[in-house]
Amino acid sequence: MPQKILPPGGRNGYFGGLLMKKMTPLEELRHSSAHVLGAAVRRLFPQAQLDIGPPTDTGFYYDFDVDHKFTPEDLEKIEKEMRRIAGENQKFERIEVSREEAKKLIEGTGQTKYKLGRLADIPEGEAISFYKNGEFLDLCAGTHVPATSKINAFKLLSIAGAYHRGDEKNAQLQRIYGTAFPNQKELDEWLKMIEEAKKRDHRKIGHEMGLFAMDAEFVGPGLPLWLPKGTAIIEALEDLAKETEFQAGYVRVKTPHIAKEIMYKTSGHLPYYAESMFPPMELAEKGEAEAESEKYYLKAMNCPHHHRVYAASPKSYRDLPLRLAEYGCCYRYEQSGELMGLMRVRSLNMNDAHIYCTPEQFATEFNAVNEMYLKYFKIFGIDKYVMRFSTHDPAKLGQKFVNEPELWKQTEDMVRDVLVKSGINFVEVANEAAFYGPKIDVQVWSVIGKEFTLATNQVDFAVPKRFGLTYTDSDNGAKTPLCIHRAPLGTHERFIGFLIEHFGGNFPTWLAPEQARLLPINDELIPFAQELAAQLRADGVRATVDTHSDKLGAKIRRGETDKVPHMLVLGAKEKEAGVVAARSRVNKTMEGTFPFAQWREMLKTEITTRALPVR
Repeated sequence: MPQKILPPGGRNGYFGGLLMKKMTPLEELRHSSAHVLGAAVRRLFPQAQLDIGPPTDTGFYYDFDVDHKFTPEDLEKIEKEMRRIAGENQKFERIEVSREEAKKLIEGTGQTKYKLGRLADIPEGEAISFYKNGEFLDLCAGTHVPATSKINAFKLLSIAGAYHRGDEKNAQLQRIYGTAFPNQKELDEWLKMIEEAKKRDHRKIGHEMGLFAMDAEFVGPGLPLWLPKGTAIIEALEDLAKETEFQAGYVRVKTPHIAKEIMYKTSGHLPYYAESMFPPMELAEKGEAEAESEKYYLKAMNCPHHHRVYAASPKSYRDLPLRLAEYGCCYRYEQSGELMGLMRVRSLNMNDAHIYCTPEQFATEFNAVNEMYLKYFKIFGIDKYVMRFSTHDPAKLGQKFVNEPELWKQTEDMVRDVLVKSGINFVEVANEAAFYGPKIDVQVWSVIGKEFTLATNQVDFAVPKRFGLTYTDSDNGAKTPLCIHRAPLGTHERFIGFLIEHFGGNFPTWLAPEQARLLPINDELIPFAQELAAQLRADGVRATVDTHSDKLGAKIRRGETDKVPHMLVLGAKEKEAGVVAARSRVNKTMEGTFPFAQWREMLKTEITTRALPVR
């Protein structure tokens, strides 16, 4: 159950060596729940060594090093002990100490294996604090609820392995996940959503529908194989993107999957992004005995390649905006413990584009990108979304962020102005921008209320300058263009994972891997069914014929299991009358008996308009 660690803390400070920021009341409740979890485990398993226990976007967890292997039965015992601690109404007390006193306190608790390392992470000059509830004492910046009695609606969820500090070279710990809410009603609603989410899990449905496969033994972990049905969905999405981008004035490019080291050093991704890239290949040109070997990297992002496309010919202000689009394949070395189905992979195909424009064109271009998002939300039935506008921290210029204070202010003001004027739902978050400019992370919710990060928009005023990109302005001077990085449909992998769960595998017809299935009631009618299927395929419809010899009821059940949107039952009467008996999972107006030509036109309209299911 991968979860995002929130940047917590009641004040700015360090929690277990993690930099923390101010918590919301819900985060504070979950943070306190993690402490109660730690206290319960210490009571039941006194030999356990504790690492960290932060709140997350969906709950909390705590990491333990203990010889005993936790079981589901242990979770029940631990949760019971947590309820006992909550009933004891233990006060959360803050204790601020010196570094030497902190070492003594940690040694006194016997929690030296990991806590001393976390203590060492806290920079000199930062306040060092512990929180105490009952007999439990933990290194922590806080904050917490006043007392354990405030923690009532909680649930332990699962057990997973987790490497210390997320590094595969370190010890593997046991992580216990849980969640907490202000009241039982909210907890029950969330648990119900989670149960529905399990049924819609894209890994489960993807396997059942034959959309993709993972082959860790021969291909490698995190490298999905797209099967024919999954590839059909990919092609439908690409058709949508290409059609939309063509209408918006984009031009398409194609770039290699590898590049020299100098490319990524120029962009700034090396050395700072090296851990997320596959190791380099060292190659010397054949036939050149004296040639030194050069390092090549699998591309982890498309933008440097697109910058070189821009640089391939001189540009005038009259050539801008230039919108370069590509479904580019990228490779990122995600830690094995972070891989999860299609959501976290090492091979990803991105709906990428880079818009090079003048400052005067920026607002129009950025707003057009936002409008593209809204169009896609409507097509896919995404009703709830929010755009997280991430800005920089002036105190970290030259460290985490490019040292261009005036350009930071200018671009952040422009982005904020566009968002406000367009009326788009957004929140502003400080200190989370990209190193080269402000960005927008697009968060969406599926129909069952599960949150996903869909894509990112970024403004780049720094990297084009690194590559020497210029255009000749109207005053005949050389200027550096602004660059907008955008990927409204994210990657095939993540977006299709979202769509599988959003629709529960019951895709709208235009997106379904198999759009219509013809069911002849006996073998004699198979040629007739194949003739009709050929007509549908001539229209571009993904139509098949069920040629199995079993009964009609079995064919119908198989079509329902395969989540085929439309099925046509064909008997001798239908053939003689030139009609079809139609069944539909997605459009009740297309159920019943129709002349085949009429139904065929109805299907074409449903597909070309990319209609959502009519329930």
